[in-house]
Amino acid sequence: MIRKRSLMRRTAVVAAAGAAALVLAACGGSGGDDGSAGHGGHAATAPSSAPSSSASASASASASQGQHNAADVAFAKGMIPHHRQAVEMADLAPGRARSAEVKKLAADIKKAQDPEIRTLSGWLTSWGEDVPAEGAMDHSSHDMGGMMTAEEMTGLENASGKAFDTAFTELMIKHHEGAVEMARTEQADGAHGPARKMAGEIIDSQSAEIEQMNALLGKD
Repeated sequence: MIRKRSLMRRTAVVAAAGAAALVLAACGGSGGDDGSAGHGGHAATAPSSAPSSSASASASASASQGQHNAADVAFAKGMIPHHRQAVEMADLAPGRARSAEVKKLAADIKKAQDPEIRTLSGWLTSWGEDVPAEGAMDHSSHDMGGMMTAEEMTGLENASGKAFDTAFTELMIKHHEGAVEMARTEQADGAHGPARKMAGEIIDSQSAEIEQMNALLGKD
């Protein structure tokens, strides 16, 4: 009987030791899991910082869309009187041009450049800059490529028929080339996204019109 009880006690001790070993093993495993979770936590911190970086980059992009620099101001202040002169030239065509193509070209130029003058003026106002005054055009300015002199403008006003068509086309080619050069400078040096976009549109549209005018001159 005593032996039986002793055997039962030993069995209980072994069972208890086994259970303790299992608990320790479980604790060890749990510690491993906690370690993993800890690393996971650190890993999780990295993704959580990514949206923050993303948000910063997005904020930076938005800021760059709104910012402007001296090149943008120079582009707007130069292109406004440049466009105004082109519109002034185009306004002469309906009563003086003989060629229907020249009349249409003049109408297209006015239609494209009038809205751009308003947009450029709006940018200058929003930047706290002065918009060039109407009628304050300097025909002899050499700062804006392709601008006609007062004498050239007078000559165009006095021309009619085929002579007007030829003079208008030749002078407008030079005028457009100046605008394209100004637009390229804006694309290279400007910071204002919309202004650089307009510069690209001016390059595309006026380069196409230069080709069209060269073709018109070739027909004469």
